[in-house]
Parts: sequence; structure tokens; C-alpha cells
Amino acid sequence: MPKIIIDAGHGGYDNGANYMGRREKDDNLSLALAVGEILADSGIEVGFTRVDDVYQSPVDKARIANQQDGDFLVSIHRNSSPIPNTYSGVQTLIYRDGGVMAQMAENINQEMAQVGYQNLGTDLRKNLAVLRRSTMPAVLVEAGFINTDADNVLFDRQFTETAQAIADGIIGTLIQTGELEFESDDDEKEIYRVQTGLFRNKANAEAMATKLRNMGYPVAVETAGEFYAVKVGEYDDLEDATELEQKLRRMGYDTLIVSR
Repeated sequence: MPKIIIDAGHGGYDNGANYMGRREKDDNLSLALAVGEILADSGIEVGFTRVDDVYQSPVDKARIANQQDGDFLVSIHRNSSPIPNTYSGVQTLIYRDGGVMAQMAENINQEMAQVGYQNLGTDLRKNLAVLRRSTMPAVLVEAGFINTDADNVLFDRQFTETAQAIADGIIGTLIQTGELEFESDDDEKEIYRVQTGLFRNKANAEAMATKLRNMGYPVAVETAGEFYAVKVGEYDDLEDATELEQKLRRMGYDTLIVSR
């Protein structure tokens, strides 16, 4: 069973970014603890770099994570911009492009997009000590901009969904890499499909669905809160779904394997 180390960014006298009395270190800790709880409830071993308001340098955080002998490190942060209310969305940072780190970063972003965060993609950052000093694959999630009012409203009103999205991105990656398998009853087998788009406008979702149907794929458009999700295929074998996901990705679609 893989072990996930969750890092709550900043802490102690290091508040991180501040906005209208809101401190990044507090948001980071509450979200990190919530993500860890969801993972633990799913049967995954979890460790934390901090569980209260203490200062740790980025090097300390990497060292503490390494000492816990984890398999993956996920550092939780909020983003900030020079001018408030300029940017919005989730971005996940990685130390090295490609491999499982990039896969997990992309999965987390796509899950967060389903909650309503704009997907700003992944970014390569070789100067971040918490990533560079980690002996395990590591990602740093920027969960919305702390100095953008709309992101704070989303963070607060859909806090549970935000934590669940990050956890689902982690779990989905572990399933894709074969490091985690969930047992299910024969009458309740997992069904895997490939999501190729998430739209606020139903017409845009239907347009993508029609294009895929014309290519011969079975497609469904389903509601996901206030969004419309385009889902392709239906498989009880994850390998078959993964093969389709990779094929559609090569065709230029932003893909994500989802299950029910």
C-alpha cells in the first residue's frame, strides 16, 4: 500500500500570502488535513509534515517527509498575484516533467476543474526546495488564488469538494500506475470511462460529443453540478480504458479516466 505524505505549506511566523486578514498558512493546513482524512478513510496510509501552526522551512518540510519513508509527497498551497483579483484557478507545480509526478499533477488539476476551478495546468519549478529535496515523487498544488475573491468563495463554499478533488486526483493516479487496487463486489464492478471535456455551456459539450460519435465512439453527456461532462466508452477493465484514454490524448483531447 503506497504512503502519501501531505505537506501544509508555510506555518508559524511564515504566514505565506495574506489577503484581507486571510492567511495562506491557515487555508493550507485545513485543506491538507481534510485531504489526508479522505485518503485515510480510503485505506491509504497518510503522513503529514505538520498538523498544527508551526514553522518549517521548505528544506525542513522535505526532510520531515523523507524521514517518514513515503511514496509520494503532495504539498498544499494557495496562489497569489501582485494585483488582487487578476488571476483565478488551480495550478500544480512539479520538479521534473513527465512520469508519475506530471500524471498526478494533471489528474489533480482536472479533478479540481470539475469543482469549478479554472485549470491553469502544470508548471515546472526546479527552484522549490520542498520538491527538489524530496526523495519521492512530489507535486505542489496551488489551490486557487488567495487574493482573488471568486476563488476564496469557491474554496470556502465547496471546501469538502475541493479536498475530495485533490484526494481523487491522487487516488486516480495510484490506480492508473497499478499501485492501488480497490476490491469490489461482483454485483458492483467498477465501470471506467474517459472524460474528454467539462463545459458550462451544454451546447459546447454536445458539439464535442457529436464529433466523437461521428468518429465511432460511444459518448454520453452527463451533468456534474453546474457543468456538463463528456464521457467516452464504458469498460470494466482499467487497461482498456487506459488504452482509449491514451489514444484520445494523442488526438489532442484533455483526458481523464473516471469510474462509477
